[in-house]
Amino acid sequence: MKRIQDAVAAGQKAFGENYVQEAVQKMQELPPLEWHLIGPLQSNKTRIAAERFDWVQTIASEKIARRLSDQRPAGLAPLNVLIQVNASGEASKSGVAPGETQTLAKAVAAMPRLRLRGLMAIPEPGADRSRYQEVKRLYDALKSEFGLDTLSMGMSDDLDLALAEGATMVRVGTAIFGQRRTEKDAA
Repeated sequence: MKRIQDAVAAGQKAFGENYVQEAVQKMQELPPLEWHLIGPLQSNKTRIAAERFDWVQTIASEKIARRLSDQRPAGLAPLNVLIQVNASGEASKSGVAPGETQTLAKAVAAMPRLRLRGLMAIPEPGADRSRYQEVKRLYDALKSEFGLDTLSMGMSDDLDLALAEGATMVRVGTAIFGQRRTEKDAA
């Protein structure tokens, strides 16, 4: 928590979190900030995400998007969302196949309590430039139809490549806060 407080003191106002429950705990202990859910979202956590987050970057199904829209409180601005694209086709990664992105975008754009902002992708470690270029081409193809303004791709290890290929948002928690500790690490 101290590292986040230091980042806030240095002027950082937007933070991403992989896990809903961990984010809620931090939200309760910190001043109001902009919170992005950057990890997979299960159906049983959509209400909390809809009520507490400013952004959900991992929309991978119409079902999850519909639940978020239905559960977003009317008193809040529409929830900013990104469609997660599984550009590498990895079975271990969430996201829609590139060919399914436009169909999901049409459904999400029609939901009243969501604001479709763009796409998010996590190319596999060591991915070559073509994976990033594929996501950028998809983003460009959908940009005018849906008014997209955000391409979130790239993390601490690949941010230079992601930025070179058009990312407008990167996720660099490891570079700022260090490797995530697991229960196994703590034991």
